[in-house]
Amino acid sequence: MSSTRQGSSDHAQDQISITLNDHGATQTLTCPRGITGTDLLSRAAGKTGTPSAPFAPFAMKVNGELKDLPTPLIQNATVEWLTFDSPEGKEVYRHSSAHLLAQAVKRLFPGAKLAIGPPIEEGFYYDIDYERPFTPDDLAKLEAAINDVIQADLPITRHELPSAKAVEFFTQRQEPYKVELIRDFQVPTVSYYEQGDFIDLCEGPHLPSTGRMGAIKLLSVAGAYWRGDEKKPMLQRIYGTSFPTADALQAHLTRLEQLKQRDHRKLGRELDLFSIQETIGPGLILWHPKGAAIRQQIEAFWKRLHEEHGYQFVYTPHVARLDLWKTSGHVDFYRENMFPPMEIEGADYELKPMNCPFHLLIYQSHLRSYRDLPIRFAELGTVYRFERSGVLHGLLRVRGFTQDDAHIFCRPDQVEEEISRVLELTTTLLGAFGFHDYDIYLSTRPEHYVGTLEHWEAATSALSTALTRRRLAYQIDPGEGVFYGPKIDIKVKDLFGRAWQCATVQVDFNLPERFTLAYRGEDSREHAPIMIHRALMGSLERFFGILIEHYGGAFPTWLAPVQAMVIPISEAQAAYAESIAERLRARQIRVEIDRRNEKMGLKIREAQLQKIPYMIVVGGREQEQQTVSLRLRSGEQIAALSVDALLDRLSREIAERGPSTA
Repeated sequence: MSSTRQGSSDHAQDQISITLNDHGATQTLTCPRGITGTDLLSRAAGKTGTPSAPFAPFAMKVNGELKDLPTPLIQNATVEWLTFDSPEGKEVYRHSSAHLLAQAVKRLFPGAKLAIGPPIEEGFYYDIDYERPFTPDDLAKLEAAINDVIQADLPITRHELPSAKAVEFFTQRQEPYKVELIRDFQVPTVSYYEQGDFIDLCEGPHLPSTGRMGAIKLLSVAGAYWRGDEKKPMLQRIYGTSFPTADALQAHLTRLEQLKQRDHRKLGRELDLFSIQETIGPGLILWHPKGAAIRQQIEAFWKRLHEEHGYQFVYTPHVARLDLWKTSGHVDFYRENMFPPMEIEGADYELKPMNCPFHLLIYQSHLRSYRDLPIRFAELGTVYRFERSGVLHGLLRVRGFTQDDAHIFCRPDQVEEEISRVLELTTTLLGAFGFHDYDIYLSTRPEHYVGTLEHWEAATSALSTALTRRRLAYQIDPGEGVFYGPKIDIKVKDLFGRAWQCATVQVDFNLPERFTLAYRGEDSREHAPIMIHRALMGSLERFFGILIEHYGGAFPTWLAPVQAMVIPISEAQAAYAESIAERLRARQIRVEIDRRNEKMGLKIREAQLQKIPYMIVVGGREQEQQTVSLRLRSGEQIAALSVDALLDRLSREIAERGPSTA
């Protein structure tokens, strides 16, 4: 009897309970202790598909941690399969793709030294130290070598080594960048992955074998400083992308070509919108007249909306004494992103990296009452941040930019309402520019924070309630709030579904305390106000870059730098063309006249290439009948209409901020 019970007990101890979570559908299995994810997947194959299918699981999350499929499961666990359909699955897939690239590099160029090869959005890269630049022919040869490795279907296996042994191991393999990384990790053991004759330092996880890879394309080569430090060696960064099938890869490459044609740097040159010139320095933008015309419309609309929502405009200097940034904490927490200070009359001054300290001083300039709150200060304030040259990217990453900044000072009982009003303002403004689809994140308290738990809970609740009131779906981003308070981040989706960080709303417990802000309450005592930081577009430069790519340069009529081009067929209609232009200008419509002695087809074609919404063609018949012929930049022709009808049409479309007519 007792031996039977003991046998049952031993058997029970050899069993574990696994809860499979497959896209929200769960099932619980009793499995032998030590079962691998690979075997578990086979047991559930009837539900999830065979492990060799292109979109089948290739890794797993065990109690929330990413693991390789061959990992043994030794205790009760919740398991989620990772496929290419999930963001984490794409990262695993493309991390394995980077290893395939590195293996091909070492096969074809044995003297190359490997640095790092992470997944990135929509692809991967690997940084490599090699004696000469890689050429397009090299990329083609590397792709062929990668496909050989895929066909070989080599198992990808994980191993661990004590750090000291790993340093010795990678030193023998003449991989100095790996050695540097291991020493910087300062951990007892490190892991590495092996696939055939290739070994790479990595935490993983990875695909079970190289044969699970579908289709890979190497895209380009660029320079990149080791660890982003311009004082360290310049490496070659090979970019690539990968997908489970050739069809999916081709669809992506077609999309990339479309995006290339919409690149804001390319269109900025072609449409004469802005430039970045070496004479001035990298990351500093020159707004040309046409770009400035668009910026003026953006600013005018922004100001009008803020006036309607009770904001007061302020202007602040571009520099201040360094002591101000010590008080604000920027010297302690943000020093690496600030330009070096400049000495003036024995005092250190700093280009401002942010506008908020100035707004705090304006609030502090006299005593405030609880009746004065909320106070809303808004500024289109230009700031300067020392971004490394390797990360600068057209308008999207610059060193000098103008924030659509505002700071709200309010009582604790006003926080929720103020956040709700900010969200209303945000959706109104972004919607006017054609953005109606968002990814919204509520970032909660990080490990290191200032303020009390009560303040954090109240502020987080206010943010959550305001989002719910506005019926805005959001995701919790746990622990990603800034140290001084929780925040909401809004990422807009463009025409291609790309998410761009624009609006942010942050509650701040820190700066009011640092600057000893106060208001006299109803009880005649002094209280600290709550401060809300918020930006709707983020920066004008970055927002402009997003707009260029979203519209492909074919801006809606209200934003277009030239809204109409009058094209006389001959010199005989020059006076009539000028009279039409004068009437358009009287309606504040931006218009030009093409008086060149060129063929009509050429004039129309060039106006279309400049993406001008309306081409107003006037010849002898139009002059005689006091009408115009109208062409859209899409090529569509409109029946002859009177000048009054033309004025009404354009004025109405501009007032309604109508969609692009591209």
